[in-house]
Amino acid sequence: MDSDITAESRVEKPLPLYVPRDEQFEESKQNTFSAGRLKAVLHTIIPSLKATISAENHDFSGFSDIDILYKEGLLLKVGLQDEIWKNLPLPKVVTKIQESSEGMLKYDTPKILSRDKFAWLRDDEFARQAVSGVNPVSIESLKVFPPKSNLDPEIYGPQESAFKEEHILGHLNGLSVSQALEENKLFIIDYHDVYLPFLDRINSLDGRKAYATRTLFFLTPLGTLKPIAIELSLPPAGLNSRSKRVVTPPMDATSNWVWQLAKAHVCSNDAGVHQLVNHWLRTHASLEPFILAAHRQMSAMHPIFKLLDPHMRYTLEINALARQNLINADGVIESCFTPGRYCMEISAAAYKSSWRFDKEGLPADLIRRGMAVPDPTQPHGLKLLIEDYPYAQDGLLIWSAIENWVRTYVERYYPDSSLVCNDKELQAWYSESINVGHFDLRDADWWPKLETTDDLVSVLTTIIWLASAQHAALNFGQYPYGGYVPNRPPLMRRLIPEENDPEHANFLADPQKYYLLALPSLLQATKFMAVVDILSTHSPDEEYIGERQQPSIWSGDAEIIEAFYEFSAEIQQIEKEIDKRNADPRLKHRCGAGVLPYELLAPSSGPGVTCRGVPNSVSI
Repeated sequence: MDSDITAESRVEKPLPLYVPRDEQFEESKQNTFSAGRLKAVLHTIIPSLKATISAENHDFSGFSDIDILYKEGLLLKVGLQDEIWKNLPLPKVVTKIQESSEGMLKYDTPKILSRDKFAWLRDDEFARQAVSGVNPVSIESLKVFPPKSNLDPEIYGPQESAFKEEHILGHLNGLSVSQALEENKLFIIDYHDVYLPFLDRINSLDGRKAYATRTLFFLTPLGTLKPIAIELSLPPAGLNSRSKRVVTPPMDATSNWVWQLAKAHVCSNDAGVHQLVNHWLRTHASLEPFILAAHRQMSAMHPIFKLLDPHMRYTLEINALARQNLINADGVIESCFTPGRYCMEISAAAYKSSWRFDKEGLPADLIRRGMAVPDPTQPHGLKLLIEDYPYAQDGLLIWSAIENWVRTYVERYYPDSSLVCNDKELQAWYSESINVGHFDLRDADWWPKLETTDDLVSVLTTIIWLASAQHAALNFGQYPYGGYVPNRPPLMRRLIPEENDPEHANFLADPQKYYLLALPSLLQATKFMAVVDILSTHSPDEEYIGERQQPSIWSGDAEIIEAFYEFSAEIQQIEKEIDKRNADPRLKHRCGAGVLPYELLAPSSGPGVTCRGVPNSVSI
């Protein structure tokens, strides 16, 4: 800022980012469990991994090498850091194996391997994770075939996709393409426009190779999804260059390995969008202005501050930690995800082009993606196009419970809409959240008004949904699904060889070796696994939805306390309903031989990596 008043530079380590005292993690040892572990991983384990894994042995030579990380662990060179290791809040580290110079880092077996070790290879599991994995918010209903890009054709080439009817006709169960579209049987995960503008830069990075992918799915008569075609795009190199390639389900050995590589590239695209857009941008970052403005503009006695308080806990602290250690230049995110140094640019581009607060509530998001249509006869006012869509099914139960609780609360304090308009603190909070906190988008015409009781209920329900259930659905499955790197490679290092490529002969001679060389290296994988393990961990002091610490003092209003207990009871009922759904054999996206149940929106959890539990706030 010394030379340019409009620029700012961040406080860098070892200086801490300032976080107000009442927003910091509690001081007792138990309460810093997750934060302490995160710091331990970042400052001790990752440097030890770098020191241990030399250039000679930095690739996996077989799938068994990955299994060893769970069965035996990785021997780390610890040396002088031994004293630090003894005090690390990491149950998985066994120190002093050989006279204080080595420590064993052993990873837990991720849940994806727990029931069926080879499920990740199958197409049905690849498709199932699109609706009940760790990123179930990217899939959309396909309305037009072939799909089209919104990018400038002058720069990025023809807008039409390379998908042709003949690519998919044999996979539509006898339907024509137009029938399948009309009957809402076709779905897409489309990362073309997110990645294509960055591909030239990404692919010129050392050891990074990516496509911009589109994946088509067909909804089978069983109610399950199956992938039927994958499009892999590169920026056009010239007028006649072949920049788009379509891969379809395999017919022989070679096409099987090509298909597996194509799916790995899709998963890598998905892992990037999940982390940079859906997780970091849409929960952590976009909530922060609302939290800051609440502290600045509302009294701690204000009823809306009291309502929001548990949903703001620890978010400023975890975001400060993320900015210095995770999303910083050369930090974990840049070194573990395909876009590398362009990670935050992708996040910023998504904010500019597609983030809208009015579409962030669950019903609005499902309708925007065409995954549901408005239907007043249905319980939540909408009908899902895929009935067995676990994230949406369970999410709608929680959304409704939050909305009912918020409505009861708001109507108690604002029986008349004029009270909303005339509440200076409330209006100052909302105005600052938009005009200062979301400054770049402050003039957008889609911001909801805050003039009526209904407006206030809608805004607060969206904020509480994002802080609790939406963040939980996107966060606590990261290690259970991503801890086995072949299932969701966070980065790829090789493109798929074309027949005239020099590498094609190597691919044909040893496809498994080529596949493993395309995945992250041992160092990249073990770093990534150590971090997502911590991010997926519930702290012992976690406060879950339907719970409040010191319930007797946050409100002296008996009516409100009664309403809160009703909300808690409804949350407990939802948990029972989710358990029932996970045992229903008709719901094949969450029940079946070796199929993982969908528990990411099951409200309660014990501490640790559990792949379930909905905390009140974004606290890790």
